[in-house]
Amino acid sequence: MKKIKVLVVDDSSTMRGLIATALSNDHEIEVVGQAEDPLQARQAIKALNPDVVTLDVEMPNMSGLEFLEKIMRLRPMPVIMVSTLTSRGAEETVRALEIGAVDCIEKPRPGNEHNFEELPFKVKIAAMAKVRALTREGERPSPSAEARPGHAQYLPDGRLLAIGASTGGVEALIELLSRFPVNCPPTVIAQHMPPSFTRSFANRLDRVCAAKVQEAYTGAKLEPGHVYLAPGGSQHLQVSRTADLHCRLKPGERVNGHCPSVDILFESVAHACGRNAVGLILTGMGRDGAAGLLSMRKAGARTFGQNESSCIVYGMPKAAFDLGAVEKQLPLDSLAAAIMSETSTIKKH
Repeated sequence: MKKIKVLVVDDSSTMRGLIATALSNDHEIEVVGQAEDPLQARQAIKALNPDVVTLDVEMPNMSGLEFLEKIMRLRPMPVIMVSTLTSRGAEETVRALEIGAVDCIEKPRPGNEHNFEELPFKVKIAAMAKVRALTREGERPSPSAEARPGHAQYLPDGRLLAIGASTGGVEALIELLSRFPVNCPPTVIAQHMPPSFTRSFANRLDRVCAAKVQEAYTGAKLEPGHVYLAPGGSQHLQVSRTADLHCRLKPGERVNGHCPSVDILFESVAHACGRNAVGLILTGMGRDGAAGLLSMRKAGARTFGQNESSCIVYGMPKAAFDLGAVEKQLPLDSLAAAIMSETSTIKKH
C-alpha cells in the first residue's frame, strides 16, 4: 500500500519531533520532510510533493494563515492546522478552516499531553479530501440579499432545523448559514470540532450571518432567527420539549467516536419534534448522524443531504443516503433555498 506522504511545518523543533513521532508510528504514513517556516516549507512542497501538510498557525517570516492562503491559491492540497489554545490561536484556526484547511488539532499542553493521538486518523481523512482552489483571496460575502431584513416576508412555519457536519463543515456551514434570512427556522448544529475552537467558530458564524449564532447552553429557547452550535468537549447537544423547545447539554461518552455526536442530536430531535423538523447532514468522514437522520425521517421529518460533488469528504452524507435516511441530496449552494422553501412561506414585496 502506498504510504501517505506528510510534510511537518512548525517553528519549534520539539513540536516537529512530537508530530513526526506520532505520525511515524502509523505504518500507513511517512513523514517525508520537516520545515521550520513557510519559506522552507515552500521549497519542501516543490521538492517532496507531500499528500498532506501539517501547519503551525503562528510562525516567523510569514503567518500560517498567509502561507495557507498561498497554498490554497497556487497549489491546493490537504492541510491540517496545528494550533495553540490561545484566543488568537482559536480564531485564526477557524479562519484557516474557512479558507480551506481540512482539519485542525490542538498542541499538547500540561495536563493534556495526548501526543497527537488523533493526528494519524486526521491525516488519513485529509488525504482523501477533495480540496478546492481558493478564490477571491478567501473572502466571504456578507449575507446575501435574501438574508437581509426587508428583502422578503419570510414566515417560518415553526419547524426546527437540525444540522450535522464534520470534516469540511466549517466552510460548508459558513456558506450555508450566510444565505439564511434573519428570522430563519430555529437551528441546532453538531459540528465535530475540538472544544477550544467551537466558541470562536460560533462567533465567526454570528459575524457573517443575518441570524443570531452562539454556542448552545442548557435551557436556550429555540426560536426563529437563532442558531445554536454544540460546544466541543464532553457534552452532547440534545433538543428537549417541556412547555417549549430548548437545548440541553448532557455529559456522555463519545458516540461514533465523537462528542458532541450528530446521532445523539438527531435522535433527540426525532423524539421531541417528530414531523415538525428538518434534518440536514453535511460533509464529513464516518457514519455519525446516519442512524439519527433515519430516525428523524421515520418520525415524519423532511431530510436533506449534501451531494457528493460539493462535499470535501462524502462520508457522513453517503452513509445516511445508503441507509435511506436522506430524502433529497443537493449541492451545497442549493441547500439554503431548499430548506427555506421547506420551512416557510416567502412572500416577495
